[in-house]
Amino acid sequence: MSTSNTATVYRLSNPIQHYDWGSHTDIPGLLGTPSSGQPEAELWLGAHPSAPSLATPWEGGAEPIPLDQLIQQQPVAMLGERVLDEFGPRLPYLLKVLAADRALSLQVHPAAHLARAGFNRENREQIPIDAPHRNFRDANHKPEMIVAVTEFHALAGLRAPRVVLRMLDGLNGSLFDLIRSAITENPNPKGLRKALTDLLAQRDAPGLAGSLIEAISAIQARISAGSQYQVADQTAFDLAMQYPGDVGALSSYLLNRVTLLPGEALFMDDGEVHAYLKGLGIEIMANSDNVLRAGLTTKHVDVPALIECMSFHPKMPMRPEQHLSGSYSQGVSFRPPSNEFALTMFDLHGEPIPLSVDGPKVLLVLEGTIELEFDGPTPGIKIERGDSIFIPDEVSSGRLNGIGQVTAAWVP
Repeated sequence: MSTSNTATVYRLSNPIQHYDWGSHTDIPGLLGTPSSGQPEAELWLGAHPSAPSLATPWEGGAEPIPLDQLIQQQPVAMLGERVLDEFGPRLPYLLKVLAADRALSLQVHPAAHLARAGFNRENREQIPIDAPHRNFRDANHKPEMIVAVTEFHALAGLRAPRVVLRMLDGLNGSLFDLIRSAITENPNPKGLRKALTDLLAQRDAPGLAGSLIEAISAIQARISAGSQYQVADQTAFDLAMQYPGDVGALSSYLLNRVTLLPGEALFMDDGEVHAYLKGLGIEIMANSDNVLRAGLTTKHVDVPALIECMSFHPKMPMRPEQHLSGSYSQGVSFRPPSNEFALTMFDLHGEPIPLSVDGPKVLLVLEGTIELEFDGPTPGIKIERGDSIFIPDEVSSGRLNGIGQVTAAWVP
């Protein structure tokens, strides 16, 4: 890595996504910033072309530049040869703060080959990148991981077929019969595929409103009677109330219900169906915005595209372990099975912690005031709650000091 006098770190100004499911208070509360009065669903820290962070040299003297453009202009200095050789002139990850006040969409992220094919197909069809009905906004896959800041709730991965049948026992109605019939005939991934496909196909069916009333009444009755599946029933009922008329609420019986305590993580690989329900978390993913939705949303829904890209093998979602070894031996690192990203949470208590900067880093201060010192000529800096910085590969290694909490995104 270079230690030239031109090496610098960059202060980031990050876009907020005001999706309707977002919290009005969680992101401002975490970062110590005023509330905008709108739902603040996601804070994006990275270089996705649709919403890149603005980067300004810490010492000033230059106009802000979108981070993706900065990397394109100086790919070796910003990324380092290792990352550039593997991923090309682009930041391979996207860091987010995610704050859900109610459920996100039932969704899947495509595998790399499907993302490329879909992106190229929609380009040939001349669908604008920002068109609401576009499915593929880039050519990249999007494995992702979330680390809970508060208690965090999600639906993730498919339940085993016979478990689904047991949970539906006693719930009467035509929509539950669709699911039961498909899985009873094929208690395997083929049956799960047919169950979800048949259920979601009812979105435009005549009489859906009556069928949903019938299903919700059955759920309410079982809850009142003291359901042995109280959490699953309450989840389906809550989703039906949040998204009236959306049959996707009943798909929750097909998915595992997951609760993360603060500091626990959940990894979703390509093709794994999921829906985040509520909570505040630090999310990191491959640098993509490809989301295929099948319900629980006011955004574009494309059920066939989701079914095409989804894995129907039942599995419990991966909960990455906290690692206290490696380059960040004094932090807690999460390294899921993805080449694009890893995440470390540093809790500082007044003693310096070494910081390796091999490859590009994005740091976000969650609490306190932190001193960041470097071994080369790059001046030390002070970063406070809510501050975020980009550390290029060319900046020499250093250390963190102070009292507070910092999260760091990096390329393993």
